[in-house]
Amino acid sequence: MAYSWDNRVDFVVRYMYDIDNNGFLDQNDFLCMAVRACVVEGKGDCSTARLDDYKKLMTNLWEEISAIADDDKDGKISNQEFKDAVKKTCVGKKYEEFPQAMRAFIESNFKLLDIDSDGIVGVKEYRYNCITRVAIDDITPIDKAFETLLNQKKKIFRFFGNPALIWPLVLL
Repeated sequence: MAYSWDNRVDFVVRYMYDIDNNGFLDQNDFLCMAVRACVVEGKGDCSTARLDDYKKLMTNLWEEISAIADDDKDGKISNQEFKDAVKKTCVGKKYEEFPQAMRAFIESNFKLLDIDSDGIVGVKEYRYNCITRVAIDDITPIDKAFETLLNQKKKIFRFFGNPALIWPLVLL
């Protein structure tokens, strides 16, 4: 089934978290996220001090996530290991019940999407994120996908910026 939970998680891991596209999550992905976050937050500027702060944050986050998800302790988190960790620690729970590492992971990725820091991912931010992850030759499918998300649940992305919101969507 195209929209199964497994397929959705595979897609998210592949296109959002596996930044270096090597087929698994590892510490390098988190260091890449540090650079990306520094550049996005600084709107192109990335001071050494801020980058060092992000690298420390993401290194700590990698260590926490890998403790939860890297079952075979090989320094890599496969899609299956990630799915198992999400099922074990998040599925059926409210956001505030997720392990701190999972919440920090979600929030750090949301910050990368929310370029203008308004707590909402708008169509321009969604477009920008899509075109930096996959080859796109037409903007129409991106806009359709964004509209579909909005029609499914208005302001669906606001949840990640404001976990106090209570929606059925709060549960994975």
